[in-house]
Amino acid sequence: MHFGVEKEVLSVSLKQRILTRSAQVAIIGVGYVGLPLAVAFAEAGFPVVGIDIDREKVEAINAGRSYIGDVSSERLARLVSAGDGKLQATTDYAVLDHCDVAIICVPTPLSKTHDPDVSYILAAGREVAAHLHPEMLVVLESTTYPGTTDELLLPILSEKGLQVGRDFYLAFSPERIDPGRTDWTVENTPKVLGGVTPQCLAMAQALYGQVIERVVPVSSTRAAEMVKLLENTFRAVNIALVNEIAIMCDKLGLDVWEVIEAASTKPYGFMPFYPGPGLGGHCIPVDPHYLAWKLKTLNYNARFIQLAGEINAAMPHYVVDKISDALNDEGKAVKGSRVLLLGVAYKRDVSDVRESPALDILRLLERKGAVVAYHDPYVPHLQLDDVVMDSITLNEEALRSADCVVVTTDHRSYDWDWVVRNSRLLVDTRNVTASVGECSARIIKL
Repeated sequence: MHFGVEKEVLSVSLKQRILTRSAQVAIIGVGYVGLPLAVAFAEAGFPVVGIDIDREKVEAINAGRSYIGDVSSERLARLVSAGDGKLQATTDYAVLDHCDVAIICVPTPLSKTHDPDVSYILAAGREVAAHLHPEMLVVLESTTYPGTTDELLLPILSEKGLQVGRDFYLAFSPERIDPGRTDWTVENTPKVLGGVTPQCLAMAQALYGQVIERVVPVSSTRAAEMVKLLENTFRAVNIALVNEIAIMCDKLGLDVWEVIEAASTKPYGFMPFYPGPGLGGHCIPVDPHYLAWKLKTLNYNARFIQLAGEINAAMPHYVVDKISDALNDEGKAVKGSRVLLLGVAYKRDVSDVRESPALDILRLLERKGAVVAYHDPYVPHLQLDDVVMDSITLNEEALRSADCVVVTTDHRSYDWDWVVRNSRLLVDTRNVTASVGECSARIIKL
């Protein structure tokens, strides 16, 4: 189904600036979503300005220094130092007076009660509204519940009397960044788009079509918002399923990794997911709660999402129980035992520790009296509650002196054969020891 509109309904001047890539693009929020997007637009030839309230990020960008793993400093510096100023950053929203496009990429965390916190969206929306002018396209990329663009952002932007679809354009396009990936990037990951009106959708299609290989239009902003929640809820519930299968296999005396590998040989009707110590990152542990919260307002209880959340949230406790049992079998109590965690990032080869299950495991072990240290090549320092921890030097002595080594993140830079050779007791939550040969270490798998 095609949701676009004919060319004659478009604003010729704004569309021409987009098609000639002379439109000034503002990216509001230059974190792990906003900065790669800003770089993509700048590399496509658009003049880009990043806006952020964090002065350190702004200063880093203007110095050509990247703080995002997916964007190298060399790549960023080339754009910043370009003679025509392809990319710059500021804390001043007044630059929007001269921008044709404003793309909002601000965080959408959960409150302590697991309710959506859209305060960053509202704050950015009010700043955009203060500088909104005719012939301007506004796109929200922050993950949120269905209805946010229409119900929260549109009324703010309409306060001046400008009419959406005629005087300005508003759309939603969910970010699909997967930190650490090099095969799927901003440019080649299909881009879902929903507009408040057909004119809004067509203008947003014109913009993203200049940068991204494939644009996927849907019928509304609500549909586009729902797409992102479906994607991450799909992952959350399937990870919860395989985590529970791992527990079942443990009780049955089976190797869950062998079972998954064999099931994966089926050429249809099965997609492999893998167990782990819990869910991490900003998206998968958070997004399903946005959907569940929205459905509560409609008197519907999203039971599947809630159950998946409970199973995934319980995995760090399950891992700590495994560690406790393994130490007990060695005649040692958790209290006073030296435990070394390998990896605290939420996934391999990134520095992001948001919602990382390793942090929960660390806290739980410390509450039980364990002496916990960690090593992570991507996280040299870790702020854990009110305490700052430093990644230790990983050497033979560090491994041999640990009563238990726990693999919590499977970074590719680790030499797992070497780790196993120098460990006495190792709890493997990521199946990294599958290819390790004969060794004297006692290995406990998830």
